[in-house]
Amino acid sequence: MICRLSIEKTRRRLESDEEERKYDGRGRKNPRRKGREMRGGRVSRLIKCNSSIDAYTWNTILTAYSRHGPTWDALQLFEEMPVRDTVSWNATIAGHASRGDNASALALLVRMVRAGFAPDQHTLGSALKAAAGAGRVVHGRQVHALALKTGLAHAVFSGSALVDMYAKCGSIGDSASAFEALRARNRVSWNAMIAGHARSGDRAAVFRVFDRMGREGVGPDEATFAGLLALLDDPAVYKLTTQVHAKVVKHGLASDATACNATIASYSECGLIDDSIKVFAEMDDGIRDRVTYNSVLAAYAYHCDGDRAIEVFVGMRKLGLEQDAYAYTSVISACAQREQLKQGRSLHGLVTKRGFENTTTVSNALVTMYAKSDMVNDAMMCFECMVSKDSYSWNAILTGLSQSGLSEDALRIFSQMRAARLEIDQYSLSTALRSCSDLALLRSGRQVHALAVLTGFRDSDYVSSSLIFMYSKCGLIDDAKASFDESCKDSPVAWNSIIFAYAQHGQGHAALELFARMRERGLRPNHVTFIAVITACSHIGLVDEGSRYLESMERDYGVPARMEHYACAVDLYGRAGRLEEAEALIKSMPFEADAMVLVTLLGACRMHGEVEMAMRVGQRMMEMDAGEHATYVLLGEVYARCGRWGERKAVRRAMRERGVAKVPGWSWLEAREGVHAFNAEDRSHPRMADVYRMVVELTAEARVPDCVDRDAEVYCLD
Repeated sequence: MICRLSIEKTRRRLESDEEERKYDGRGRKNPRRKGREMRGGRVSRLIKCNSSIDAYTWNTILTAYSRHGPTWDALQLFEEMPVRDTVSWNATIAGHASRGDNASALALLVRMVRAGFAPDQHTLGSALKAAAGAGRVVHGRQVHALALKTGLAHAVFSGSALVDMYAKCGSIGDSASAFEALRARNRVSWNAMIAGHARSGDRAAVFRVFDRMGREGVGPDEATFAGLLALLDDPAVYKLTTQVHAKVVKHGLASDATACNATIASYSECGLIDDSIKVFAEMDDGIRDRVTYNSVLAAYAYHCDGDRAIEVFVGMRKLGLEQDAYAYTSVISACAQREQLKQGRSLHGLVTKRGFENTTTVSNALVTMYAKSDMVNDAMMCFECMVSKDSYSWNAILTGLSQSGLSEDALRIFSQMRAARLEIDQYSLSTALRSCSDLALLRSGRQVHALAVLTGFRDSDYVSSSLIFMYSKCGLIDDAKASFDESCKDSPVAWNSIIFAYAQHGQGHAALELFARMRERGLRPNHVTFIAVITACSHIGLVDEGSRYLESMERDYGVPARMEHYACAVDLYGRAGRLEEAEALIKSMPFEADAMVLVTLLGACRMHGEVEMAMRVGQRMMEMDAGEHATYVLLGEVYARCGRWGERKAVRRAMRERGVAKVPGWSWLEAREGVHAFNAEDRSHPRMADVYRMVVELTAEARVPDCVDRDAEVYCLD
């Protein structure tokens, strides 16, 4: 009786330990937990002193330790047990596998077999789970061989574990073979097959398995639909998402948290944020869990809706739901806009208060948030304070520096990655190439190109697109075309870049021919494609054709026109001198024109000397207080060309009063020893005397000679 009471007390204490937080609110180890662990250890020692305890009792205690206590405590108890059976080995192996200590779980299986114990289905299931968790298909095959030897490979439990292991290790063919070899299949087997094909991204195979599952009379459960919905993450398949949701409702799972959470995530990734929120609103409060709220936060983060993300985040706190690193990562990512910077700083303070500042995913979100808000110094500070950096951390700061125009700093960070032998992926290479493009560093760009070939990322869409862009910006359109020819042309990314390249080089007809070839291949153009196409029409004066492309975007391709498309169309009309049509187009826009569109029209007014329209546009922009120096500079040049010096002087006075300064133009020169930067009338370079001496020499050599040889006849210029 006393022994049974001690067992019950031990179990209760272990379960209490599991419910207590391992760390307090400041990230420090909870001293109360340590005390409970010591008291639990004393109770177990008291029990072990009683030699009358049988194997069943020992296994009960061991199972409690394996499920609720630290793995080392369970292993120590296992090693000190006076009697062991298969259940003892199973409990210990399962405990290590469930805690992610996969190597120890597999080592225990080896010890078990050598000790003469025959593994059963539960043993093999835990071992296969460990092999899948470690991603070691070699170890999984060894366990498979043991299952065949013991005659358990075709049993439902161990066979389903085999299907799951091969699927998680990426061996879909072996997974299917193990599935077909099962004598009887249950829901777990079917779900493992669906999840395996979902990981490989094969939608057709997933739905073939799902249809076969129904034909064989096995009804789906919440795990089945979670596997299906995880694969529906693209706007092109939104109708399929609604059909699967209808199946969820039909099978009575509309109130299941797992199915609803997967539906929320799928609708969000398909671009149907309103449907995601509708599913969330229809869930009862008792069904919503932390995963539900995290799914909604992820949806708002995906659509950059910071205000509503903060509302959900605050609602979690009011309900007393514990907010984990995933919740903080999502809400910070949702606030990665300049307008939400104040809320983002508040969240940063809360992260520090709750002890998540050393969590890599949260710190990555903070770096991205500050970088997108043009607070590059704060982003760099967060990056440098990170205890543990992953590839996303480096890519986040690389992208932030490059997009903020700090391309030299981005290349410096990329050099640090190379020097530290960190993993270089397609995103790192793409950002480095973009930085080389901004600085027109052809030699550095070629080096990054060689690195892309060496690392095997040459065929990546992002890298191919960046290579095309880099060679185009450096003036090598033939090399850009060669990079396009070597790229994978199965997505619009590379096509968009080469169309842009030809458009920017004044070869609009070639750009339009590429667009026609793209459509012949069955590729669906996106909004970037139409920016490139309208730009090409603008550069070669095809005004009517460019206008038709703008009108056909949403009608024929389902791509709604954005502000960038209207800016390109205004440039199209402006270059052709059709300023009235450009102004009429701006008035017909379904949204208010921003500074980009108005600056484009103002530049066209300067080109054609249209003073009255320039005054209207400039006045409107100054009322918007856009803060763009280009507005004042262009308007001042319009007045100067027409000899209206008083108005030009007023524009300059307005610039001084509002604190708007003209940003000087910079030039970069890549020499053997590095990159040199210059701006207008700059004399800060350490070798400026040599630079100006060379300018004088080149100017002297560039003077027109007294006589020019033309068609073998000499014409004296004087």
